[in-house]
Amino acid sequence: MEDDFRKAALDYHRYPKPGKLSVEATKRMATQRDLALAYSPGVAAACEEIAADPDKARDYTARGNLVAVITNGTAVLGLGAIGALASKPVMEGKAVLFKKFAGIDCFDIEIDQLDPQAFIEAVRVLEPTFGGINLEDIKAPECFEIETKLREVMNIPVFHDDQHGTAIVCAAAVRNVLELRGKQLDQMKLVTSGAGAAALATVDLLVSMGLNPENVTLTDIKGVVHADRGDVMPPNMARYARTTNARTLPDVLEGADIFLGLSAPRVLKQEWLHLLAPDPLILALANPEPEIQPALVAATRPDAIIATGRSDFPNQVNNVLCFPFIFRGALDVGATEINEAMKVAAVDAIAALARATASDVVVSAYGGATPVFGPTYIIPKPFDPRLILHVAPAVAKAAMDSGVATRPIEDFDAYLRDLEVFVYRSGQLMRPIFARAKQAGRSIAYGEGEDDRTLRAVQTVIDEGLGRPVLIGRRDVIGQRIEASGLRMTIGSDVEVLDPATDREVFEPLLASYSALVGRRGTPPDSAERALRTRPSVAAAMLLREGRVDAALCGGIGDWWTQMTYVMPLIPRMPGVSRLYAMSAVILRTGSLFFCDTHVTVDPTAEQIAEMTMLAADAVRAFAIEPKAALLSHSSFGASRSPSAQKMRAGHALLKEMAPEFEFDGEMHGDAALSEALRRRLVDDSPLTGSANLLVMPNIDAANIAVSLLSASTESAPLGPMLLGLAKPLQMLVPSVTARGIVNLSAIAVGHAATVSETA
Repeated sequence: MEDDFRKAALDYHRYPKPGKLSVEATKRMATQRDLALAYSPGVAAACEEIAADPDKARDYTARGNLVAVITNGTAVLGLGAIGALASKPVMEGKAVLFKKFAGIDCFDIEIDQLDPQAFIEAVRVLEPTFGGINLEDIKAPECFEIETKLREVMNIPVFHDDQHGTAIVCAAAVRNVLELRGKQLDQMKLVTSGAGAAALATVDLLVSMGLNPENVTLTDIKGVVHADRGDVMPPNMARYARTTNARTLPDVLEGADIFLGLSAPRVLKQEWLHLLAPDPLILALANPEPEIQPALVAATRPDAIIATGRSDFPNQVNNVLCFPFIFRGALDVGATEINEAMKVAAVDAIAALARATASDVVVSAYGGATPVFGPTYIIPKPFDPRLILHVAPAVAKAAMDSGVATRPIEDFDAYLRDLEVFVYRSGQLMRPIFARAKQAGRSIAYGEGEDDRTLRAVQTVIDEGLGRPVLIGRRDVIGQRIEASGLRMTIGSDVEVLDPATDREVFEPLLASYSALVGRRGTPPDSAERALRTRPSVAAAMLLREGRVDAALCGGIGDWWTQMTYVMPLIPRMPGVSRLYAMSAVILRTGSLFFCDTHVTVDPTAEQIAEMTMLAADAVRAFAIEPKAALLSHSSFGASRSPSAQKMRAGHALLKEMAPEFEFDGEMHGDAALSEALRRRLVDDSPLTGSANLLVMPNIDAANIAVSLLSASTESAPLGPMLLGLAKPLQMLVPSVTARGIVNLSAIAVGHAATVSETA
């Protein structure tokens, strides 16, 4: 390990406080009543319920979402038998991965016990505390005995990740290589280098999936594992010890389709590679240095596909691809074990995910590159955020089908929606918007049709049935980028492409209308034609204005306000609305907050404050949320006579005259808007109850800064800006928008189009 990296790792573990974990309360503890509910006497009620029905522990405690990562430190990856205490940083790291990837709470438990029976007993008695046990870094052959016995005596899932996690990811890689090569598993010949826990578990899993045991040859540090060796072997090793005269690894490589390396660096020599069968799979998983370097394989056997355990090479076999999500699915159905059917379901789900089209969050997780299924991408990367949506439901369903689920899931669609919060934090908020868009079935133009983010978003729009996309841009460029990104859409059937420079039959009729709109704004006819042909936002907006499409998304490239100036003259305002406004949302773990005006009106008047609040309230209702508006200021309820405070006060008075049917109040501090208790201390007659969800700011600076700070300082997701006050559904994208953001605004625009049509 390089000195600077070692120092960085030590600092990471030490500062700002030692370790990687902490315990945080999930319930409020602010008053004497809270204390009474949390502990004595209130806790007795929960205890009595569980005593009467042990299954109620899931309802009244954290047990149903709590896993223990347990080791004795006898086989820590890359470090060996360093002992229980020294293994604690590794176990804390594993606990963090459970929480990060699957939302599972986790305690790391390091047991200073080398005797297998004593270790088994120490773990067994922990069953009342946990919903599952993840065994980790326990040496072979003791790990086999420990896991087998614990599975027999415990009624919760027990999973030795070193064995089965590695096996599942390796099997997914095998599954996809067979898919690429058009081969069958029962015809494959497999040779291992290593016969430890992970290697044996991988072979066992592949055999359960169809690999012929007669086609398996194990080798270890002593050479070929054969029937005449005289070793005392565990049963899962002995079953593969065949009668053979071969004694060394090169003796058994002839014709091997799969090399499974879980052993030591450089044990597979470059000069032996010619012995392998055509189009072989090489799993060189020794860490930190593999059994053979990928560059040597590429130079000698370019037909080979290679996977390693390292993140700096393609096809990383990493247990984090499966263990958080296997436990997620198992816990969610109350599985009593993790059985073979659940493991195979995980294999199939991981393999299928590598073949699926990448979304925007996936591209982000992959550092901006679009992964495309093929020899250098046969398994997903560990940070692929879709894993939980694929693996957890597959495991849960397999548990139900195999009869080990004590709490079967009745509504899998609802379950998937619950899991979506781990991938798309906007998912919960956007659900009613998506439902509305799917019903509407409207066309939507995308000004920047050549942009990679747009194309990924449009693929999702097609897949989700959110609308009929019309891309503005050059057909050949769009076609090339669709292919390069591995997208599945087809121009002409899935999407329409319109090129303002060449599709004169579409854009010529728009030119006269556009010239008339901008002719007295300093734009002569020749400049108007040039703008329509070369400014995609103008083209998209004119298609919308003239009814060629039902909605439009413009911008996303270049300055946002400049793009706005191109389209503002083209789309009329709603009747009775004095000007445009913009609303943005920040999606927090505790709910969503809407802010306005974040982008358009620099210093709104009192009349505009009232107008934007009414428009924003309607927009919030589209999310199936009842608006609760707070007009914010540095002043609370008349405490200041500054112009800003008086403006917000006047806006509040105008709103009262309008008599909107939603809760609102102001002017007030931001903390008073979010805390009813604090608000009650200031005034006793506020009609606003609970926490406000629509925050109306005195000027654009306050609104924009609030959204930016909240987005940057919390685990949140931004949404918007959303334009308010337009008569037709047009949205303007900011340059920082993600593909998911484009999907969300597409659904908002299409839903607006349906509303416009219904009210026309």
